[in-house]
Amino acid sequence: MGNKFICMKKKDVIIRGDGSRSKRVNRSQRKLLGDEEMLHRRALSMAIQQAQHSQRFDGSMSRRVGSTSSRRRTLSDPFSNNKQQVPDFLESLTVKKFILVHGEGFGAWCWYKTIASLEESGLSPVTVDLAGSGFNMTDANSVSTLEEYSEPLIELLQNLPEEEKVILVGHSTGGACVSYALERFPEKISKAIFLCATMVSDGQRPFDVFADELGSAERFMKESQFLIYGNGKDKPATGFMFEKQHMKGLYFNQSPNKDIALSMISMRPVPLGPMMEKLSLTRERYGKGRRFYVQTLDDLALSPDVQEKLVRENSPEGVFKIKGSDHCPFFSKPQSLHKILLEIAQIP
Repeated sequence: MGNKFICMKKKDVIIRGDGSRSKRVNRSQRKLLGDEEMLHRRALSMAIQQAQHSQRFDGSMSRRVGSTSSRRRTLSDPFSNNKQQVPDFLESLTVKKFILVHGEGFGAWCWYKTIASLEESGLSPVTVDLAGSGFNMTDANSVSTLEEYSEPLIELLQNLPEEEKVILVGHSTGGACVSYALERFPEKISKAIFLCATMVSDGQRPFDVFADELGSAERFMKESQFLIYGNGKDKPATGFMFEKQHMKGLYFNQSPNKDIALSMISMRPVPLGPMMEKLSLTRERYGKGRRFYVQTLDDLALSPDVQEKLVRENSPEGVFKIKGSDHCPFFSKPQSLHKILLEIAQIP
């Protein structure tokens, strides 16, 4: 692995609120604001459709609606219009496909701004709904292992052409899925980017990363009011979900209100089993992967101190920092996140 470096360009980290409006808005700025509003309306429409659809099924059903590829087209098509001219740097990139992996409770819908910006830069973003998340209608109570949770991502990687490589981006606990995929398919993953994510070490559980905020796993299992008992109170807990006010304080302390509203109607319970599973990661496979970490410096769900500890204990090739971002930089600092993703893609 290369030497660790810290990337904190002012243009990346000192931005006064993505989407802020000046008093004088020229024509191109008005167009960008209009495009963003259109994108949000599309994402909100899809989220409402998802919420209405999920109400037709009881909690015990384990059913998938639509294929992974059809969901990706649904998410990508609204953002494919008005692409900018392809930048010159694209000619030098050998890997242009990004696979975006959401975190706990979220779904592919949360990446709508990132999808738009990457496509406009000439790159190929792909999103995936993990089992029991987003439009994947698997009953979260039936997902008990990280392998089951990561199945849609693993299926996507398995179906890649033999010589094709991708850049994986994992948000929050989606980082555990990225680590799992890196252990399974190191030859298919050019770079792995952990976005304020659970970049765990061998033998560590994703939940362990949140111990400072939520307490030990054992205490959480005994005392938490957020647990879900999908198989009955006399059986072990199957999932968890924070109350809305709790989620707002943890995840969205810097996010726009419209994105908070989108999340409140879209987030789903989190399967508990995968969060409590210890990962088995080897030097021969996971250890050879090129890992990068993006820290969020106004994060209340995974504090900057905890993120710094992760970087220190499981050193990646590069570390980037986003000033003023909460736990959801794809909402609170999408432009800063976009610049960092482009910068990592260009690293030889």
